Amino acid sequence: MEFGVGSILDGKVTGITKFGAFVSLPEGRSGLVHISEIAYSYVNEVSDHLQEGQEVKVKVIGIDQANRINLSIKQVAPPPQRGPRPNGGGRPSQGGGRPMGFARPAPKEPSDFEDRLKQFMQSSDSKLSELRYIEKKGGNRRGGGRR
Repeated sequence: MEFGVGSILDGKVTGITKFGAFVSLPEGRSGLVHISEIAYSYVNEVSDHLQEGQEVKVKVIGIDQANRINLSIKQVAPPPQRGPRPNGGGRPSQGGGRPMGFARPAPKEPSDFEDRLKQFMQSSDSKLSELRYIEKKGGNRRGGGRR
């Protein structure tokens, strides 16, 4: 049975290292599942996900010129569905570059013009006070200070 890139095979974990796991394949061959190809989630320790002797289904994702076989466990299954993140997606919020202690409350939907105007004025005042704070600390100076 000759297999190539894209083949899905049954194998058995024969060894675990810091960077991945070795898997025995049919016909006495073996391949490596790199740590990045074990799961869709972050893998810190290979041994948290795999044990020696464990039966696994793997996909051949590459065969190099030295006939080494690169395998993937995560590509056998479809990726998990990702829902919207609570902070609007992207990377986790790190304060948005604001000085500590200046958290902006989550905006609520205004019901009419006066509420919108009030919300705008509060936001504007907040931004101005932040700018004044930064200027007072010397954060906006150019040229490296006094001469």
